[in-house]
Amino acid sequence: MNDRVVNLLDNYDIEVLRTAKGRGAILCEAKQGYYIFKEYHGHQNKLEFQNDLLKRAGQDKEFFIEQIVPTKDGSLFVKDQDQNIYTLKTYFSGREFNIRDMGECGQAVRTLAALHKILRLPAENTEDLNQVFRVDHEYEKHNKELKKVRRFLRERSQKTEFELFLLSCYDAFLEKALQTTEELKSYDMEKECSYILTQGYVCHGDYQYHNLLRNEERIAVINFEKCIRDNPVRDLYLFLRKLLEKNNWNMEMGKELISVYQKENPLSAHDCVQLYYRFAYPEKFWKIVNFYFNSGKAWIPEKNTEKLKKVIEGEQNKQNFLDHIFSMIS
Repeated sequence: MNDRVVNLLDNYDIEVLRTAKGRGAILCEAKQGYYIFKEYHGHQNKLEFQNDLLKRAGQDKEFFIEQIVPTKDGSLFVKDQDQNIYTLKTYFSGREFNIRDMGECGQAVRTLAALHKILRLPAENTEDLNQVFRVDHEYEKHNKELKKVRRFLRERSQKTEFELFLLSCYDAFLEKALQTTEELKSYDMEKECSYILTQGYVCHGDYQYHNLLRNEERIAVINFEKCIRDNPVRDLYLFLRKLLEKNNWNMEMGKELISVYQKENPLSAHDCVQLYYRFAYPEKFWKIVNFYFNSGKAWIPEKNTEKLKKVIEGEQNKQNFLDHIFSMIS
C-alpha cells in the first residue's frame, strides 16, 4: 500500500503513532490502541451486516472481537481516488494459534463453540429464505463445474501428465460429489433455512488458526469479512477439515475435538447430518479442479499433482473417519 492509502487514515478520529505493512494491510499503532486498515472487496450492505454482528458480539467480554471503526463522518469505509473501498478495524497484540499443538487446537474449538452462542443476529424478515446460505445449492454449482471440466479434459487432444492423472481418478470423485449432493437434498433444506433465520444464526465464515490471536488477557477473533447466515457447523467443519487433512484424518484427534465442541455447544441430530455431508463432499478435489481450470494450462505446477495425490491417498482414511465418528455422535 502506498502513501496515498496511508493518508486515508486522516479520515478517522485516531492519532496514529506509527504504521507497518503486513498481509496486504496496514497495521497501525495509535494512542487509542492497535488498528488494521485494509481494502474491502465485498458489497457495502454486507459491510453493514458485518458491523451489526460485530457490535452485538463485542458486548460479550469473554473474547476480544474486532470492531469496524467509523470515520469522522460516521461512514464504515473510505474510498481512494480509484474508488477502492477501505475499512479500519480494531486489532490486537498476540500470536496466531499453533495447529500442531493439540491443547491449542482444543482451545480453538472450545472458543468456537462459545462464540457460536453469541454470533446471533435476528433477521428482519424471517420469511426471506434467500438470506441463508444453501450448501446443497453450492454443491450443485460445484458439480456443474466438475462435469464441465471433465468434458474439457476428455476433449483435450494433448494432455499433460497431470491431466492424465486427474482423469484417471475423476469419475470416482465426481460420483461421490453427485451422490453426496443427492443425499443432502433429501433433507428438508427449506426447513433448515427457516430454522437458521428464526434462531438468528451467523457463522464466522473463515474460522481458521490465522484468524485467532492469543494474548495474556483473552483470545481475539478477527477477520469476519466472510460472515454468513448458515448452520454453525460450517465453521466447525472448516476448522476440522483443514486440521484433519494435515493429520491424515486421525480418528482420535477428530473424536476429541468434536467432543470438546459438544461439551460447550451440543450438536443436534440435524447438525450432525449437516456436518457429515459437508465432510463427505469431496471439496478438496473440487478446489484442485477449479484451480487447474481457472489457471494457465501451458505450465501446471508440480504442487497440483502433489495435492491431488494427497487427496487420493487420504480419501479412504476420510471415509473411515466419517463412518466411525458419526456412528458415535449421531
